[in-house]
Amino acid sequence: MECPFCAEKVKDEALVCKHCSRDLRVVRPVLLEIEDIVEDIEKIRREFDSVSARLYRRRHPVRYLLIHSIGYILIPAILLVAAHIIVTIVLNVSPLYLRIASVLIPLPFGFAIFAVQKVGYRGAALVGIITALLSVFCMLTVTGLNDHVPILPASWIEWREVLEYSASIALAFLTGNILGLLMLQLLASSLSQGDKPNAAAYRAARLLGPYVGEDQLRRRARIIQDLMRTAGPLIGILSTAAGSIYAGLKGILGA
Repeated sequence: MECPFCAEKVKDEALVCKHCSRDLRVVRPVLLEIEDIVEDIEKIRREFDSVSARLYRRRHPVRYLLIHSIGYILIPAILLVAAHIIVTIVLNVSPLYLRIASVLIPLPFGFAIFAVQKVGYRGAALVGIITALLSVFCMLTVTGLNDHVPILPASWIEWREVLEYSASIALAFLTGNILGLLMLQLLASSLSQGDKPNAAAYRAARLLGPYVGEDQLRRRARIIQDLMRTAGPLIGILSTAAGSIYAGLKGILGA
C-alpha cells in the first residue's frame, strides 16, 4: 500500500506510516478499495484487448491470415533458411551455430504473437509447427539443390534428425509465447497491489496459520495467488525451452 500523505510504500496492515507518522486507520479501507477498483479496471482493459483482437480476426479473416502468415510464419522461416545458407554453404562452419539459431530466431516471434495478436499457447503451438515444417522443408530443398542429392531424407536416422530440428523450432516459438503471457499479463497483474485474492488463495493462506489479522491474511493470500499464477507459465517456459535446446542440440552433442 502507498501512503496517501508521503507516497511511500507501507505494509497493508500498518496503522501508522513509518515515513511521515500519519495515521492510516481511516484512509486505509478507502485505499484498499481504490486498489481493488484499479485492478478491476486493468482486468477489464485486458479482456477488452483480447475481445478486440478476436473481433478483428472475425471481421477481416483474409487480411488477418495474410498478415499473420507473413509476420509470424514467412519472416521467421526466411530468417531460419538464411541462417542455414550462411552456416552450411557460405561459411561452412559447425552446424552447432545453426542449431542455436533455430532456438533464438523463433523466440521473439512467439513473444510478438501474444503481445500483438493476443494468440495463446494453442495457436502459438500450431503456428510454430507450421513455421518449423516450412523452414525445414526449405532447408532440405536448398541442401538438395546445392549438393545434388535427394531433397527428402533417405533413412530413418535422417528423418529423426529432421523431426528433432523441427521440434526445436516449434518449441522455441512456444517458449516465446509463454514468456509473453508471463511478462505482459500474469506478472503485470501480480505487481498490482490491488489484486484481490481468490477463494482458493484465502483457504491456502488460512492453512498456513489462521490466527492472524484480516490484513495479514489478505497479504498472505495475495502472495500465494501470485505464486499460483506464475508457477504454471514458469514451468511451461522451462519445459519448452529445455525441450527446444535438447531437440536442437541432441544430434550434435550426441555425435
